[in-house]
Amino acid sequence: MTQPQRRKGKVFLVGAGPGDPGLLTRKAEQTMRTADVIFYDKLVDKRIVQLARKEAQLIDVGKGPGHHEVPQHKINDQLIEHAQQGKAVVRLKGGDPFLFGRGGEEAEQLVAHGIDVEIIPGVSSAMAVPAYAGIPVTHRKLASSVTIITGHEAQEGRLQWDVLAKLRGTLVILMGVGALAQNLSRLVRCGKPAETPAAIIEQGTTKNQRVIVGTISDLPSKAREAGVRAPAVLVIGDVVSLRKTLQQDT
Repeated sequence: MTQPQRRKGKVFLVGAGPGDPGLLTRKAEQTMRTADVIFYDKLVDKRIVQLARKEAQLIDVGKGPGHHEVPQHKINDQLIEHAQQGKAVVRLKGGDPFLFGRGGEEAEQLVAHGIDVEIIPGVSSAMAVPAYAGIPVTHRKLASSVTIITGHEAQEGRLQWDVLAKLRGTLVILMGVGALAQNLSRLVRCGKPAETPAAIIEQGTTKNQRVIVGTISDLPSKAREAGVRAPAVLVIGDVVSLRKTLQQDT
């Protein structure tokens, strides 16, 4: 008797967006509703996770600043294991899976093991969070470029601060709360004017969003006094001045 062909598994690397569940893409929602297993990150809104069908297995692999409860190699192993069992697996990440989300690393591991992978992009916090705060990251008169930086790289000394300080466009730093004062002082030491406008946006696009505005010289003290905590997005550049005109309630 011919044995039934085993269902082939697949992994979907899905971007959940920056926080507001309304920013989840339609394709991401459709994939969530049909998945067998969903691995989700800490910053993903619980209302998005609850889109899963009742029979789906939900696995929390959240990571906090300096604390990875489930090591990355174990996440990779579990994704491979479930896909090899013929399941439709969603790896749900905050923001976009290919922007500082280790999505590229996970995709490499999956492909190396013969697993089908599909990328479903998400709205990145690098663009959406400043937008919700009334700060366009580019503007014809103020900034014709935007550079996105990970705070982790900054802390590990991998960035060329002398180059970044000379850029005339907007700088956006993600995951940089812990090294806020250190990184801004580096920019000043490398020639960035101390009066350059800067803003830090905590829990952007959510009902708990807070925006602290200043300059790169005084923003660290303002953020410290306000008790700003991760997740937060740092924006540096003349576009920050537009918040006075464009700010909106979330």
